[in-house]
Amino acid sequence: MPDVNKKSFWEYYRFPIILLSSIILGSIIGLIIGEKASVLKPLGDIFLNIMFTIVVPLVFVTIASAVSSMVDMKRLGRIIGSMLAVFIVTGLIASIIMIITVNIFPPAEGVNLTMESAEEIEALSTVDQIVKAITVSDFPDLISRQNMLPLIVFSIFFGLCVSLVGEKAKPVANLLNVLSDVFLKMVSLVMYYAPIGLGAYFASLIGTFGPELLGSYARAMVVYYPLCILYFFIAFFFYSYFAGGKKGVEVYFKNIFPVAVTSLATQSSIATLPVNLSIAKRIGVSKDIRDIVIPIGATAHMDGSCMSAILKISFMFGIFDVPFEGIGTYVTAVIISVLSGVVMSGVPGGGLIGEMLIVNLYGFPLESFPIIATIGYLVDPPATMINVTGDTVVSMMVTRILEGKNWLSKKLTANEVEKT
Repeated sequence: MPDVNKKSFWEYYRFPIILLSSIILGSIIGLIIGEKASVLKPLGDIFLNIMFTIVVPLVFVTIASAVSSMVDMKRLGRIIGSMLAVFIVTGLIASIIMIITVNIFPPAEGVNLTMESAEEIEALSTVDQIVKAITVSDFPDLISRQNMLPLIVFSIFFGLCVSLVGEKAKPVANLLNVLSDVFLKMVSLVMYYAPIGLGAYFASLIGTFGPELLGSYARAMVVYYPLCILYFFIAFFFYSYFAGGKKGVEVYFKNIFPVAVTSLATQSSIATLPVNLSIAKRIGVSKDIRDIVIPIGATAHMDGSCMSAILKISFMFGIFDVPFEGIGTYVTAVIISVLSGVVMSGVPGGGLIGEMLIVNLYGFPLESFPIIATIGYLVDPPATMINVTGDTVVSMMVTRILEGKNWLSKKLTANEVEKT
């Protein structure tokens, strides 16, 4: 019996262990050879480029197929309603935790940074940004990972129309389901290359930017990194417990590490989306829920980004000797953190727009933009990890709301496993 347990443990955790080992090895190489590690970056870029190439059609076919296959439109409404409620609650919790933390450990205390002049920074119109976040002016613009939210809106609308047309559109719905399986199979094949690609990418990342962590921004990192680790293990423990009790906690932490490691290395919710969808399926989240919640979560559910936005705001307050206190200040910070989380959706290092939002809305001088942009870059890996792994646990929580507390025992994905 012990041998069987050992074997099953290795079989189940073999890939996460290999993946994590490659990241650690890449980090060590980066620390040892420094900027010379950038020679390995193309190996990582190949992996990222393949994932980014897959992700746009994957998002379209998974969401459109999930919506088009729904006979009961009330269920679609319940899924989206439950999802948005959970997004808001978890985002508020993350923001409040960060506000408490930065009041106990002010991130800018004792920091002395000189401001560089910022060039080519355009003023940000919040209303325009919201319009651009959910729509595009031309169809070709949809076929881009830079416009994920408009793509998701279009995919839901397309799937809804397929469903409303009825029996005549059945072949289209079947095609979407088959294409969804095909793209997920592509992802499973690409993941064989992941240890090489992510190891190389991380070596280049650490070799090039690692020394910055020891500079003026160290205090902000000392506040943020441990908090993300604690949030991952403590908050997600309670969320997964709500989702499925002890079994929910077990199945979540048993499966989530490939998602966490991939997100840390790629710094992109979108690049991790294919892995996240396959892991949610393995956990037992039904197709209609995971194919709606996880892609939308990759662009609109950003617990880690909410926390990092609060960190950036409090850091800037500290730099300019403005007290970060008062209910009005905190409420404004939470609203801005949610907004900046949405507009920075899914793009590696893509927080620049969200950071511009913070600078503009608070009236900080444009010369301060490089400071907040640097903080954004340094906190991006753990923020993305919290964002992405949070999407997985939210899909479990939505399933618990819709299917009841015993949903794990229903084996909702049993028939899907037989097909693949």
